[in-house]
Amino acid sequence: MKGEKESLRKAYGDSLVELGKKDGNVVVLEADLGKSTMSIEFGNVFPERYFQMGIAEQDMVSVAAGLALTGKKPFLSTFAVFASGRPYDQIRSSVAIPSLPVVICGSSAGLSDFGDGKTHQSIDDIAIMRVLPHMTVLSPCDAVETKKMMEALGKGIGGPAYIRINRNDLPVLTDSDEPYEIGQMNMMRDGHDAVVFASGVMVSRSLDAAEKLEAQGVSLRVVNVSTIKPLNREALLRYTDGMKAIVTAEEHSVIAGLGSAICEALSETGKRIGIIGIDDQFGRSAAGYEELLDVYGLTADHVCSKVLEMLG
Repeated sequence: MKGEKESLRKAYGDSLVELGKKDGNVVVLEADLGKSTMSIEFGNVFPERYFQMGIAEQDMVSVAAGLALTGKKPFLSTFAVFASGRPYDQIRSSVAIPSLPVVICGSSAGLSDFGDGKTHQSIDDIAIMRVLPHMTVLSPCDAVETKKMMEALGKGIGGPAYIRINRNDLPVLTDSDEPYEIGQMNMMRDGHDAVVFASGVMVSRSLDAAEKLEAQGVSLRVVNVSTIKPLNREALLRYTDGMKAIVTAEEHSVIAGLGSAICEALSETGKRIGIIGIDDQFGRSAAGYEELLDVYGLTADHVCSKVLEMLG
């Protein structure tokens, strides 16, 4: 239900089960974290198609590539920091270069694994995956969108994909009845002064910022960019048309993430863009998720400040 908080991890696990029921070629691989990523839900129903690889991410990717070559549809998962960093060479050489239909789930992405500190927090996974040719990069804003993405991935997109999952429950913002397509941008709220392009947890934060700015006489358009690659440039130009300020907001490094992708796409337009993200630093441990979002400037108030700054 809209407004209520739901688990993206549970949505991922439930979606794997549904895909497994529809398609006998769906197989799932896990690197010792199935109870956290929720891939264990698939293993409980289809144990013969669930492969527990242990803490061996490189091997997991190589096996997934082999399974894909035999006609299977592999979904593999582990924490985002391990999914993107440890097996990078195997992803590049065995999955991306041959453009195999392997789906990589980076769970507990961004700062959402707040208790385990910088070694377990992925501030660079989008950058790592976005640079790979053939790789689709997805960052859902809620559990409903996660399910829609998984359904689309189950049908096949003609190549590999990376989906970034938050560890914490997030408010439901999208409508389960609305059609979904990988590559689309969704306007969550219209406005005429400024626009913020947000992904993941920052979509809800940007909507909160829009409410606060409205009280100050500023009209903010909020766009959910859940497909970071390929980036829909046509929609980007449409949503920026007539805007006095453009801002991006993401739970990722300001280097080579969503903000960089939008700057690249708009580079020939001469538009000035403000980027909200993690400012070239690693994460840290904390007692709670909200504490970290505040420390790293990923709150509604920070979005408000950046929009007002860009408006001058």
